[in-house]
Order: sequence, then structure tokens, then C-alpha cells
Amino acid sequence: MDPQGNATMGCGVDKHQLEHSNYHWLLGEASLEDTWRQSSAGFRLIPANTDLTAAELALLQADDRSHRLANRLAAVDAGLDYIIIDCPPTLTLLTLNALFAADGVLIPMQCEYYALEGLTDLLETVEGVRSNGNSALEIEGILRTMYDPRNSLTGEVSKQLIEHFGEQVFRTVIPRNVRLAEAPSHGLPAMLYDSYSRGALAYQALAAEVIRRRTEKDTLQGG
Repeated sequence: MDPQGNATMGCGVDKHQLEHSNYHWLLGEASLEDTWRQSSAGFRLIPANTDLTAAELALLQADDRSHRLANRLAAVDAGLDYIIIDCPPTLTLLTLNALFAADGVLIPMQCEYYALEGLTDLLETVEGVRSNGNSALEIEGILRTMYDPRNSLTGEVSKQLIEHFGEQVFRTVIPRNVRLAEAPSHGLPAMLYDSYSRGALAYQALAAEVIRRRTEKDTLQGG
């Protein structure tokens, strides 16, 4: 759901050479089968590019402007274990669509004070979505990214996060890592570019932590 298409390019799909994109699928102009691509990492990807900006304008006139993505995904029966929705860095109608379609929000943030302000705005939006039709939406966790323990500000903001949000903060942190920065330019996810880099290992640890948390929650709920 991000018109920048960074996730698309990072998975080796050229966002400038798309016959069909998320724009066409979201507006009902293409089927899911005609839109998604099989990535080199083994998952299916609905690619995005700047066309999504036009989709946002079109949705403003629609009755289901905030729920279009949820409605489109409700018709998907593809035996998928997880659906991960990549969002733009700003709170737009596209972001709202993602929140109304999701059951969990993973919040990446750098340990900087401006990021703390943005986190407050996002949490208020999440609460608004919960109160207006998607009561299943939960905070999956807050992920500290570009983490540099040598930076005193990193430690200070990290401490504040843990004090205010406790267990909602993932134990896993994603470090600053040159291999993570290089991977998109090669059109590869970090796990395929260098699976033994510090960055890739951190994302493996994050995946394990997310699955563990989900399993524990399902067990407590008797699922």
C-alpha cells in the first residue's frame, strides 16, 4: 500500500514495468491472479508503484473508501499463512485501508524523538480504527530499527519506549548494517542477499519472536 514501491523493488520486481499493480487490483480492474508476482524469496507479492496515488484519489469518492482493501482481501482464498501489508510512512487513506484490513500492526521506528511524536499519532489512529469497526486490530509490537547502541540518544529513547510500552516493544532490534542497505540495490531481500549478515540474522530473530508471540496469544485464547 506504499506508492513509493520500495518493497516491490527490494523483492526484485521493477515497479516501472508493471502491466498490473496494486492500483488495478484495488480498484477492481485486474484479478489477483493477474496482479501478484512470485518473488525470488518464495512468497507472493502484489506490486505497487506511484499509480497508487491515483487510487487514493479514486477511493475518496467510494462508499467503502476506508474498507476497500479489507473487502478485496475478504475474497482471497489462497491458503496463505500470513498477509503482510507494507504501508507508506504517512497516515493517509491508504494507511487507513491497511489498518481496517489488518489484525495486527508492527510499528518500526528509529530511536529518535521525532519518531516518538509520530508513534503517538499512529497509536491514536489505531485506537480510532478499533473504535470504528475493526476491534480485532492489535499492536503486534514496536520494532526499534537502525539501532546503534553506541549512540546515547538511541539508549535514551529506547529506555523511554520500554518504560511506556513494556512488553509491546520487541526484544529484537534491527541494527544499522551495511548489508541491509545494499540489498535493495541488488533487488534482493536481505535474507537472499546475505543471510548471515547481522541485519538478516536480526530479521530472522524478529520473525521467530512474532511467531512465538502469536502462538502464545492463541494458546491463552484457547485457539
